[in-house]
Amino acid sequence: MNLKDYIARIDNYPEEGIVFRDISPLMADGNAYSYAIRDIVQYATDKEIDMIVGPEARGFIVGCPVAFELGIGFAPVRKPGKLPREVISATYEKEYGTDTLCMHADAIKPGQRVLIVDDLLATGGTVKATIEMIEKLGGIVAGCAFLIELDDLNGREAIGDYDYKVLMHY
Repeated sequence: MNLKDYIARIDNYPEEGIVFRDISPLMADGNAYSYAIRDIVQYATDKEIDMIVGPEARGFIVGCPVAFELGIGFAPVRKPGKLPREVISATYEKEYGTDTLCMHADAIKPGQRVLIVDDLLATGGTVKATIEMIEKLGGIVAGCAFLIELDDLNGREAIGDYDYKVLMHY
């Protein structure tokens, strides 16, 4: 299946000069959505994953069904003020500014093997901040999975030697 057939291109969103890759058409098509999720589940199967971590909000959309299929838990990564208990945080650069992400301070237990799942790898800032928080909590990042990678933004360089899976390249 060519998943690119289910990705909409929105020019100049959220700012002038940015090309936004919208996964809404992929989510709206049950076969395409299922195909993408199963591909990530297959990638995770031999990694002995204990927990899925997904940055808001599209990381939830992709990560939760992966966690469900694997029969494991999901830990959300959110913007400040969105999590109700004690949190840790990391600040990062993105393609159009800086941002901060948080996760519950007890979301990952020491030694847990974690797969980070998100819709997009762009500059790598989001995943790098997520890796930082997981490792601060004693987790082991066993891999990262993305629906889309924007190759020209070199996000792969920002995350170093971590194993990763990407379903589509732009």
